[in-house]
Amino acid sequence: MYSHKLLKPDGRPLTLYSRYPIADNIIATSPSNEPVQANPHLRWHPLRGEWVAYASHRQGRTFMPPPEYNPLAPTTKPEFPTELPPGKYDVAVFDNRFPSMAQAANDPPECIVETLPANGACEVVVFAQNAQASLSSLELEHLDLLLQVWGDRTSVLGANPQIQYVLPFENKGVEVGVTLHHPHGQIYAYPFIPPVPARMLSMQQGYYEEHQRGLLQDLIQEEIADNQRIIYQDEYAIAFVPVCARYPYEVWIAPKEPVGTFMDLTPEQRWGLAKALKTVTLKYDGLWNRPFPYLMAWFQAPTDGLAHPEAHLHAEFFPPYRTSERLKYLAGTELAAGMFANDALPEQKAKELQAVVVDIEMPVSV
Repeated sequence: MYSHKLLKPDGRPLTLYSRYPIADNIIATSPSNEPVQANPHLRWHPLRGEWVAYASHRQGRTFMPPPEYNPLAPTTKPEFPTELPPGKYDVAVFDNRFPSMAQAANDPPECIVETLPANGACEVVVFAQNAQASLSSLELEHLDLLLQVWGDRTSVLGANPQIQYVLPFENKGVEVGVTLHHPHGQIYAYPFIPPVPARMLSMQQGYYEEHQRGLLQDLIQEEIADNQRIIYQDEYAIAFVPVCARYPYEVWIAPKEPVGTFMDLTPEQRWGLAKALKTVTLKYDGLWNRPFPYLMAWFQAPTDGLAHPEAHLHAEFFPPYRTSERLKYLAGTELAAGMFANDALPEQKAKELQAVVVDIEMPVSV
């Protein structure tokens, strides 16, 4: 993996990553030369026992602009500078111009509940320069690089003592709120462990203390033995519809042997995850021969300086579809009570995904 660090005209850092050497003469660009003005803060929710971020400056962010105004889209018009500079590279990472958290946040307002500066980070990860690309269309070597990029960003962000948890994710499709045209995800780095990962880690820790083995590690072995919901597996990685799926077509991807973070992956595990990632995303797109919307989130060990032998790096895909005709969004019981009601059996949805034939070695035209 090659990387090259630059500074945008508005002061935000830009890091380019590639499978090949990167030219030194690339010049960073930005839609605006004005410095980013963001000072988000946190407020404590006393009934839920969790922090809520407030970033009113996000009201002015871009939402589905025409292509010539898209800050990520390539353009030949010099009056429309973009986030992506011209040049040969594979992946670009830069700070979000409208962050929900910022490492320099300070002086939160006084309130009737506890407040804190939102000292975190929000990065944009552009997967490829081709605006028509997607994870399913990228070469396996490109996906392997992306996994390395997530590891490098975890290392860089997690080295800040303010940062306790690093969460890479992708929102794919306008159905789940995408506001830019390019294939991209984000990385949120939090000054605390967010509620969902904290709950998962608590369950994993309790299991590890009792069994001296990982909870997800044993669940994976049980899924392999049951052999009903597996979408992909090799010696090092696996993708499956979990027996406890809350969403139709929900899929988890993980290395078979537990590792805490992207930084801990062996080359063989990373390559297996790349093949699993391409298989799953190709099958999603092949279900109804159209781009398949989803939220993909990668859960890993906290960066709080403590040992976390219970943690097991994995991705979870949350598609919004119930059927090809009707969208599935969170309902009252899920939003209010936190209890999910799935209208489809995981076994049936796994069969539908298993039936989609894909070739991960064949280039996908975009």
